[in-house]
Amino acid sequence: MRIERQVSTLGKKENLIVGVDIGTTKICAIVGEIEEDGIDIVGIGTHPSRGLRKGVVVNIESTVESIKKVIEEAELMAGCEISSVYTGIAGGHIKGFNSQGVIAIKEREVKETDVRRVVDAARAVAIPMDREVIHILPQEFIIDNQDGIKEPLGMSGVRLEAKVHIVTGAVTSAQNIIKCIHRTGLNVSDIVLQSLASAEAVLNQDEKDLGVALVDIGGGTTDIAIFIDGSIKHTSVISLGGNHITGDIAVGLRTPAAEAEKIKKKYGCAVTTMVSREETIEVPSVGGRKPRLIPRQKLAEIIEPRVEEILSLVIEEINASGFRDLIASGAVVTGGTAILEGLPEMAEELFDLPVRRGSPTGIGGLVDVVNSPIYATGVGLVLYGSKNQTINKFRLRDNHIFGKVRYRMQEWFSELF
Repeated sequence: MRIERQVSTLGKKENLIVGVDIGTTKICAIVGEIEEDGIDIVGIGTHPSRGLRKGVVVNIESTVESIKKVIEEAELMAGCEISSVYTGIAGGHIKGFNSQGVIAIKEREVKETDVRRVVDAARAVAIPMDREVIHILPQEFIIDNQDGIKEPLGMSGVRLEAKVHIVTGAVTSAQNIIKCIHRTGLNVSDIVLQSLASAEAVLNQDEKDLGVALVDIGGGTTDIAIFIDGSIKHTSVISLGGNHITGDIAVGLRTPAAEAEKIKKKYGCAVTTMVSREETIEVPSVGGRKPRLIPRQKLAEIIEPRVEEILSLVIEEINASGFRDLIASGAVVTGGTAILEGLPEMAEELFDLPVRRGSPTGIGGLVDVVNSPIYATGVGLVLYGSKNQTINKFRLRDNHIFGKVRYRMQEWFSELF
């Protein structure tokens, strides 16, 4: 899950935005300052995450404590006070699908009301009671069979169609995230799909136009987003991530999970053939036993099958989406697990597509500090927030939290068109 916030500094300064990435492995807050030429990163805070499982909150108290710590750290570094946030959402409950709506244009010229009506028509699909709409993302508009229109406002015609991508999630999961934020004394301004935020930070417009698959491999989940012709076509979440690799290492090498995580980060490799046979590593034991020396290749033999499983599920999902042949620029892997040596090489072989590792771009300030796939979502939230700032607040007393999302979507369309 991920969060983001608007900040008012000790003075009266309103050009700061904070992205807080609430992940399964870690929680990090990133403070961005809006400048004339873009966004400067001015503060950062990180802390291990102990209250989440597979991207979903399972312990509110632990999550609240971690959020408090990262906020304090980020406030101290940036010299500001954080008050309201954009929160992200992830987990296996996230489902995305494409929809289409058609209306008659009232006055033979497309107006804002027509755009809103056609989007409402596109989102008029049956959704179970325990789920709600998180995003309505426009793909293209069609006027009198003329397709490929991105901005229909002011165009003449009699029939307007809209193709949109709708993302839904479990209402309770979103409520739990919001509850955690409120417990820290902060407001929630918006909810953002994690892969959407990561895409803001690591993908460039050329890739989105040509066709690209974003694969965000986090601790508990792997998020996939496919962009074609500049718009999002497919989203999905796989409930496997870096924590499963850590678990395999802990069992395979008989070492505590915390040590297994350190070993993975320092010595891990996804391709056994990339590791020298002579290289050895020291592995701490459990129960007070002495540490052991083992070949590093044995570690790679444990990691390789799990990484292959995760990437195989990703390519299955891409194939099932029907867009496999349209992602001409290939795939971009990001998230903490993407740092693993050999992972892009294995992905390139399995996907039979060009693959690169994605780090945040398009920012200034503390670039060196956040120049890692680990911070893709946090930085992405800052960038998303700078483009989609809203005055709406999600409050716990609001029974229909997602009514705010619908209202925010209407405002978003009016700003866009």
